[in-house]
Amino acid sequence: MESLSKGEIESFALNALKNVASVALQYYGKGNPSVKFDHELVTSAEMVIDRQMRDEIRSSFPEAAIFGEGTKAVEYRHGEAGLMWVYDALDGVANFQAGIPMWGISLALVENFWPVFGAYFIPVTGDMFWAFADEKAYWNGKEICHEEGEPTNNESLLFTYSRFHDHFKTNFPGKIRNLGCSGAHICYVAAGRADGAVLYNVGFRDLIAPSIIVKSAGGYIGRVDGEPFYINDYIDGRGIKEFLLAARKDEHEQIRSYLVRIDFPEKDQV
Repeated sequence: MESLSKGEIESFALNALKNVASVALQYYGKGNPSVKFDHELVTSAEMVIDRQMRDEIRSSFPEAAIFGEGTKAVEYRHGEAGLMWVYDALDGVANFQAGIPMWGISLALVENFWPVFGAYFIPVTGDMFWAFADEKAYWNGKEICHEEGEPTNNESLLFTYSRFHDHFKTNFPGKIRNLGCSGAHICYVAAGRADGAVLYNVGFRDLIAPSIIVKSAGGYIGRVDGEPFYINDYIDGRGIKEFLLAARKDEHEQIRSYLVRIDFPEKDQV
């Protein structure tokens, strides 16, 4: 990656996300109102958005791998030269087709398993988050800076996923919300607008860009049960079935203490 500057990577990624978003917005909110989920619209939109993103990458990085393209994601190994771009063309698809503004597009760059850069864009709100791995994180061009957080209280905010209450009971003292968009949940945690986000049934493609951003902002994604979580274990495309928590480093343990599994035997609870 020596021939690429950070400025070139950042400029390409942010512009690519904006270009892809302009295509996505042509389909946004145009789902058939007579059905709860318009599969036909979503399929059409995803095909066009996916093609636009691949064209953006190929035009600037013709030799780079793209996650999920052919067998490259499986063959990607330590020691190989080259880069790999990973994108999620449509995060929050139910919101997207229904005309609800909380959906996003992400793009990340990794090199031989090492994260390099991640960006996440919410087109309707215009919120753009990005970071180079282990460096500063940015929200709409401003560095994300955190003071030491307040203790969790009744004004705290915890994001969750759908059917969260099928798996957990909780005495979290603040507000519990689901915006229907896991990447946005993580980025707003990174920005300090929420204390944590519980995640489930996600994948490498969904998490890699937001995980870079939240880590650069002073947080991380870990397992709710406290066991280590390594996102690169899922670079083969397998779904992530563990329950995960995105939060600031100093808040992980406290938030986990509020979460008790109800679909496991007592000995397996958090």
